[in-house]
Amino acid sequence: MAKISPVAAKYIIHSTILIEGVVDRPDVIGAIFGQTEGLLGNDLELRELQRSGRIGRIEVNVSTSSGKTKGEIIIPSSLDKTETAIVGAALEIIQRIGPCNAKVTVGKVEDVRISKRQFVIDRAKELLKDLTDNTLPDSQELADEVSKSVRMMEVTDYGREKLAAGPAIEESDDIIIVEGRADVLNLLKHGFKNAIAMNGTSCPETIKELTKKKNTTVFVDGDRGGNLIIRELLSVADIDSVCKAPDGKEVEEITKKEIHKALRGKITAEQAKLDLGIDDTGALKEEPVSRGNHLGHTGRREQTQRPAQRRPEYKKPESRFQRSQSHSAPQRTVRKEVKLSAEEKSKFKETLDDLFGTRGACIFDDKLNILGKVPLSELTSTVKSLNGGVHALILDGAVDVDLVRVAEKLGVKYLVGTSSKVKESQKVSILTDDKLV
Repeated sequence: MAKISPVAAKYIIHSTILIEGVVDRPDVIGAIFGQTEGLLGNDLELRELQRSGRIGRIEVNVSTSSGKTKGEIIIPSSLDKTETAIVGAALEIIQRIGPCNAKVTVGKVEDVRISKRQFVIDRAKELLKDLTDNTLPDSQELADEVSKSVRMMEVTDYGREKLAAGPAIEESDDIIIVEGRADVLNLLKHGFKNAIAMNGTSCPETIKELTKKKNTTVFVDGDRGGNLIIRELLSVADIDSVCKAPDGKEVEEITKKEIHKALRGKITAEQAKLDLGIDDTGALKEEPVSRGNHLGHTGRREQTQRPAQRRPEYKKPESRFQRSQSHSAPQRTVRKEVKLSAEEKSKFKETLDDLFGTRGACIFDDKLNILGKVPLSELTSTVKSLNGGVHALILDGAVDVDLVRVAEKLGVKYLVGTSSKVKESQKVSILTDDKLV
């Protein structure tokens, strides 16, 4: 007759055996069948149950130590739970095996289906997670995808030149001028509906008219071509503010965070003219070295006979404090180098990114432990109350004159912000985001 395996059983009887003597496995099995024979009636006779396949192969594992034998007995069963419990209890009547005293204790009757059910639950969780992550998109993702597509479909043709523009270009009081249609699409995708493209390097008449009526920001690529477009627009249109994409990137490829960061770091048109060294007509100024307007990327003033080779590149607000601090002190031509350790640079960069959009600030001691995190409106008063022990201040905003003065008095070593409204300080190192790359 067929015999069931533990895998096909519904229940498994687990019991232990302690024998005061040395016996072998066949002795234990013989005692089980012999001493339970006729005890439970014909329906629950172990030999008959095993022949019919309702009781599986009885497994006995024994080991001998110090003249005593210990082991376990495992019996798989496909009987119902009541009959299985009766068979398990019958094992405990065994008192002798061979010539030795023995004691059998049933530890538990295991329901195999519980472990199988748990396996089914665990596996179902894995399958559902895989289905959710890889197959079924989140409802919010679907909504975002649809809204982005709708926004990108809202590009309109504006003016006589049919310039690509966002749907809010007419009613908005503020507009953003970009280079091409792809830039307008990227801004639309991230929720900016007031952008308009130049469609070339020359300024169309439509844009000239718009700049006279609206607050205008120029947003160009982070390359030399972007500088040329800024010069063109500053000379022919009424521009209010200027900003650039990160160095080497184009407006059409940057992320939402980079767009917000660039727009928050915009500078006035007058400041852009000073940084680029141009006049109101867009032409380069020829000024003597003592004026201190020609700065290389290392911070030294350039000689007037080499303006073409080392002309300054336009940068975001941090370029404000790269010019000389005073016309009366031409001998101070080299700015003090800021020597950051790798740990400080990494910590400052990570903290500044975490603060993005919070309008808050973090205060660090010389071991780079955070002393506190406060809103920008409470930063100055909090730093004053600490009365020393501050190594660095990192803030989601511009470094201003008042904060620099307080930092100098309290011996703060580093001020890190998204931009700076002050010239360089001799006592405090002022850093912006691009200095931490």
